[in-house]
Amino acid sequence: MRILIVAATEAELMPLHSALMPNEQLSIEMLITGVGLLSSGLSLMRKCYALQPDLAILTGIAGSFDDELTSGNAVVIRNEQIGDLGVEESGSFHNIFKMGLSNPDSFPFQRGVLTNPHDILCNRTALKLVDAVSVNEISTDPVRINYYRDQLGVSVESMEGAAFHQVCLEMNIPFVQIRGISNSVGDRNKSHWKIQEAIHSSTNAVITLISQSIR
Repeated sequence: MRILIVAATEAELMPLHSALMPNEQLSIEMLITGVGLLSSGLSLMRKCYALQPDLAILTGIAGSFDDELTSGNAVVIRNEQIGDLGVEESGSFHNIFKMGLSNPDSFPFQRGVLTNPHDILCNRTALKLVDAVSVNEISTDPVRINYYRDQLGVSVESMEGAAFHQVCLEMNIPFVQIRGISNSVGDRNKSHWKIQEAIHSSTNAVITLISQSIR
C-alpha cells in the first residue's frame, strides 16, 4: 500500500515524520503542500500523478465554529465546501453556484459540496465526523462567520481541505482528512489556542488510521 500523508506546514507534519519514518514495512511518502487552496491543490496534484497513492491522508489544524468541538481534539471531515469563491453583494455572500457560474452537480461536486465517500476509512479513525469550509482568507468578520456556520452548516474551517477533497475525488484516490481543533474561528488571541494539542491529536489519529488500514 502506497500511503501519502500531506499537511500545509512543516509543523503539522513533522511529528508524523518522526513517528513513522523511516519505515521498512510501509511505503509512506510525505508532502508539505504550502498554505491555501491554490498551493495545496497544485502540490497535491503533482505528487499524486507521480506516486499514484493507494491512500491519501491530509492532517493539520483547523478552527471551529462549534462550541461543542473542544480545542485540542481531532475530527474527521465528511463534506467540504469552498467558502469565499463568489461575491459579496448587498450585504450577502453569493457563491459561484448561486451566481450561475458553475454547476453545483458537476463532478466531483454534489449540490456544491465535495463529499468523502469512503465511510469505512473515516470510521477507522474513531473520530467525530463533521463538515468543513475551506477559505483563502481566515474568517474574522462576524457576518461571514455566521454565514459559514448557519447557512452552510459547517463545523470547522481550514485553508486546504476542499482542494484535497477535489484532487482525490478527481483522481479516484481513497482519502481521509483529519483535523485537530486549535481554536474557535474568529478568536485571534493565540494565547487561547491549543496548537500543539491539536497537532498531537491529529497525529495520533493518523497513526491509528494507518494501523487499522494495513491489517
